[in-house]
Amino acid sequence: MKLKFVSLTMIIGTLLLLSIGITSCNTKNESTVKNLKAQVADSVLRHVVLFKFKETTSAEDLANIESTFAKLPSKINEIQDFEWGLNNSPEGLEKGFTHCFFVTFNSEAGRDIYLPHPDHKAFVEIASPHIEDVLVVDYWTKK
Repeated sequence: MKLKFVSLTMIIGTLLLLSIGITSCNTKNESTVKNLKAQVADSVLRHVVLFKFKETTSAEDLANIESTFAKLPSKINEIQDFEWGLNNSPEGLEKGFTHCFFVTFNSEAGRDIYLPHPDHKAFVEIASPHIEDVLVVDYWTKK
């Protein structure tokens, strides 16, 4: 393997050019940061969870999983909104996913508290033995 050596003059010159470029972009960067903060203030973070359950999962087990997940908003303050439902699409594209849980947060920090929260972990312990597949999608949207 051949190594290329760069002179100290080239490194200093590059750093100088970068610092000039960063200084000249400060106004633009401040504007971008303000815009991003405004977008987040006017938005919510959606956490969508789709479950495909094993064929061996009983109706009683499903009812327990549904009710346990539905109790999380009363136990985890960071959850701003919650809803869930069963697939009802006539398109036939569900690929075996039957349950959709929709959890709303005001921030990524709220979601980051939710994920390792003891009550969420307890739910995962109850649901995991029955889950054949899971799909999770998080996205920001306007309120």
